[in-house]
Amino acid sequence: MVSSSHEAMHRIFQHDPGLFSRVTHFLGIDLPRPIGATALPTDLTEASPVERRVDTLLRFETAERGPFLLAVEAQGKKDPDKPASWAYYVSYLWTKYRLPTALLVVCQDHATAKWAQRAVTSGPPELPTLTLRPVVAGPHNMPVITDPDEARADLVLASLAAITHAAEPVVNAILKALSTALRDAPEDIAAPIVEFTAHGLGNRPARHLWRNLVAVDLSFYKSYISEEIRDEGREQGREQGRAQQGAQDVLLVLEQRGLDIPDSVRTRITECGDTEVLRHWLARAVTASSAEAVFESE
Repeated sequence: MVSSSHEAMHRIFQHDPGLFSRVTHFLGIDLPRPIGATALPTDLTEASPVERRVDTLLRFETAERGPFLLAVEAQGKKDPDKPASWAYYVSYLWTKYRLPTALLVVCQDHATAKWAQRAVTSGPPELPTLTLRPVVAGPHNMPVITDPDEARADLVLASLAAITHAAEPVVNAILKALSTALRDAPEDIAAPIVEFTAHGLGNRPARHLWRNLVAVDLSFYKSYISEEIRDEGREQGREQGRAQQGAQDVLLVLEQRGLDIPDSVRTRITECGDTEVLRHWLARAVTASSAEAVFESE
């Protein structure tokens, strides 16, 4: 199954195709600045039953050199089969569109990025024939944007910075700068940035920080993440309510049986937030010889 993190790493270029020309600055590549960009179909399947799909495919127009294609692939880990697939993508697109074709691989860890940027040849060393040299964007070369003003100047690039540094400690500072920059952004601009960032962080610890930062002010847009945060809040409230009721039930049984309930026992019961533990204590409260005895099995 394709992860949300994988989707965010390449779909962010669909959202803002001009992002690529800004990213090339950090990749050390001097390309003409596109004057237009078009998202193309990503299905590279031939008549044979083998299905092949590139993650994102864009066509750029430049005034200096004419059009070229950019295939964007999100790569979460090393995969020995990928270089051959990438070579197929580039060759197929070059053949189909008769346009110069480039490949950008987006990674989130140094090891995968180092592996992805290796040159791979299709033939033996003496006859390399076709050589694949992907351009790689990852934590090793993407900017670390921790200044809210810098993030505000290019929100999409700041989001990509957070995504590519998702596993790095510096991601926390990037997320704080991005959330600050988004406070003044219009809803139609802020909403997709919040979504891409949330998806791109995947299940990493930084996702929780991002959710908390977004939860500070949810009034400026509505999206799945805001609803998810609200739902979590409601569920936490319901769980707290169940725990409080469970604690009251345990104390009520002990009181009805005429047992003395020391303050330490009462405090331990009322401060317990685990409904399973409270149900266990309730069952013991029915036959326990003393209030303290409800804890004896622990």
